[in-house]
Amino acid sequence: MEKDKSRTSPIVFAGLLGAFLTPAFADYNINVSDEDNSGGSGQQSVSINNEHNVANVDNNNGWGSWNSLWDYETGFAVTRLFHKKVCIVHKMNKEVMPSLQALDALVKEKKGKGPGGPPPKGLMYSVSHNKVNDLDKFGKSIVTMCRGVPTYMAEEIQGASLILYSEKCFITNILWILNISFCEETVEY
Repeated sequence: MEKDKSRTSPIVFAGLLGAFLTPAFADYNINVSDEDNSGGSGQQSVSINNEHNVANVDNNNGWGSWNSLWDYETGFAVTRLFHKKVCIVHKMNKEVMPSLQALDALVKEKKGKGPGGPPPKGLMYSVSHNKVNDLDKFGKSIVTMCRGVPTYMAEEIQGASLILYSEKCFITNILWILNISFCEETVEY
């Protein structure tokens, strides 16, 4: 009695395809504590798409919720601040922001552990008051996220201190790995 090999081929192929695609679409949910939220907690989830070289960080904690997308292909990142109803685009500082592979490893390491280890790295950006008219130069992922939403460009401020900016900054804390501050152009003295 001979086995029909034509029936097992599609099953083996589907299994192999699933094994190869799984690393391309990684998704992790990590609970974070956020003192600014009235309940004292929120949830941060990280999705990494190796196929498109994009990382997406969702921070859900009520009024202070935001979404950040890092496009390693174009070298730009965007953060959408829901309470302000704006997007802020900036160049990625690859010396400070982890690579996609390093981010994947850090997310796995931090999952369920919370803050600990070395203090997070920090970046500070000055947000322009001028709206971006053409999102296409930032890539398809950013266009999709910010189409129809007022979008502003931010430039990194080297060696700046939050003390100079008073209350004019919005800070995103990414999994206790990286703090990114978006500050208004006008400096308070």
